[in-house]
Amino acid sequence: MSTETPTRKPDPADGNDRDPDELPPFTEQLSQQLGGVKGVVEAAVPITLFVVLNPLLPDAGFGPLSGLQWAIVVSAASAIAIAAWRAVRKEPVRHALNGLFGIALGAFLAWRSTDARNFYLPGIIQGGIYGVLLIVSALVRHPIIGWIYAVVAQGGKKEWRENKPLVDVLSRITILWGIVFLLKNAVRTWLYFLDADDALGLVTLLGGWPVTIALTAFTIWAVRRRMRTEEDPHAEARRGTGAPRRLEY
Repeated sequence: MSTETPTRKPDPADGNDRDPDELPPFTEQLSQQLGGVKGVVEAAVPITLFVVLNPLLPDAGFGPLSGLQWAIVVSAASAIAIAAWRAVRKEPVRHALNGLFGIALGAFLAWRSTDARNFYLPGIIQGGIYGVLLIVSALVRHPIIGWIYAVVAQGGKKEWRENKPLVDVLSRITILWGIVFLLKNAVRTWLYFLDADDALGLVTLLGGWPVTIALTAFTIWAVRRRMRTEEDPHAEARRGTGAPRRLEY
């Protein structure tokens, strides 16, 4: 009689036995990319406070500070408080620090110039640079979104570079990200030179995290769809003909 211990097969219902090469669930990937719902909300708080307070506070302000300066102080203080709170709780501070740097630079420029538009200037320049880099990276077949995907979903492995169809998909997605960044910041630049700081703030707010979430969701969906097609080469044909999916036992 054999004394070999039978190997336990992974139970699909058991989350602890997930195949290491299997992509995590869609919502889990989305959460990882954006820092979770909490990370999205925290990142949006400082800019939202500035966009709301700047037009509401009177130019004369209160005490020694003008309305613009109070909006800057509250926005910057909220960014510092969020980063400090995360650090005290030993939570990841990457998203908070990224937001803090952008807020600090914009606050400095707006404070020195007493012009609310300059609060958004670093973001406009940064967004334009991102857009150009994204498109160039795709054109040279090293799409930035592909490298981000490799870090998030493949633990930094480079196998995706050998998968030409996947590189094609990630290159097209990266170009989409770049075009969106360029268009969004072209509108913001136009509003900047129109001296329309309130409209500039609104576009910055609506074109920030909502657009990033939508692009991230689309990216994850497209990559997962490509991966499923590779696992089942006949899936595309069945979708096109409406034929029933073959059952496997």
